[in-house]
Amino acid sequence: MQKKYAAITGVAGYVPDDILSNTDLERMVDTTDEWITSRTGIKERRILRQPGLGSSDMGAPAVKSLLEKTGTDPDEIDMVICSTVTPDMQFPATASIICDKVGIRNSFNFDLAAACSGFIYMLTTASKFIETGSAKKIICVGADKMSSITNYQDRTTCALFGDGAGAILLEASTEYGVQDHILRGDPAGRKYLYQKAGGSVYPASHETVEAREHFVYQEGQAVYKVAVSKMADISVEMMEKHNIASDDLDWLVPHQANLRIIEAVARRMGIRKEQVLINIQKYGNTTNATIPLCLWEFENQLHKGDKIILTAFGGGFTWGAIYLTWAYDSK
Repeated sequence: MQKKYAAITGVAGYVPDDILSNTDLERMVDTTDEWITSRTGIKERRILRQPGLGSSDMGAPAVKSLLEKTGTDPDEIDMVICSTVTPDMQFPATASIICDKVGIRNSFNFDLAAACSGFIYMLTTASKFIETGSAKKIICVGADKMSSITNYQDRTTCALFGDGAGAILLEASTEYGVQDHILRGDPAGRKYLYQKAGGSVYPASHETVEAREHFVYQEGQAVYKVAVSKMADISVEMMEKHNIASDDLDWLVPHQANLRIIEAVARRMGIRKEQVLINIQKYGNTTNATIPLCLWEFENQLHKGDKIILTAFGGGFTWGAIYLTWAYDSK
């Protein structure tokens, strides 16, 4: 029996229309466009401003577009996973809400949370169901409304995050798809990047709201240092494991957290800037959506058989890398 691989057979994305530029932020906090750009590479980010809308309202149009462009009937989908740190509500799962909004009725679905590494963790999880034949078609959605947990009075974090969603369709292939994955974590890092309130330890109260504890907290230097080393090391480990020379790798698709991190990882891997997919300048850090949004935006540059490494680092700490071969040429 031939080995089955979980192949990406379609990708779609969604970002809100409203743009929050660095110039806009200059009027909100003590910062400048030059300061933000030189330290992060971000020029603007998209914000879901309409009241009463959440991550599912970005994930659903991404999934709807994915179904339409791949000619897939909603009833064909066996499984839907949503990786997010900003679920619509504690329950039901945002994946379930997305399914309801797009008419997927026969799949089982759940959410996955691994901070900015969520898409890597989700793709690895989904691939096992494809490889074993337990599922034929799976949708993976990365969606985050980061503006809902961003403190726009904190100059150190408010420039980093944006809102968006990306979705991929996974199907079995005997040739292309996910070839390998390496996932790691170090729980000692949980004190450097977190949202304090809103869970069972510190449920919402007047005190937690007044203390602004429902927003992202980050110790930037500590996170930056570890992110560079872990993303670079795990990507190099993947290249060495599969004897992939720098010139043989077609694309690196890194989590879009900080341009300096991305550049440092590329240097460590010995690859050229032209081999790296980057759109952080347009969208900022959309957490679980960064990697699928890159695949969506650069889809017409990806070709059947391309060797691709996806890598990410997130709170927890969590990090990982996936090596895959691209399964199709864009029409």
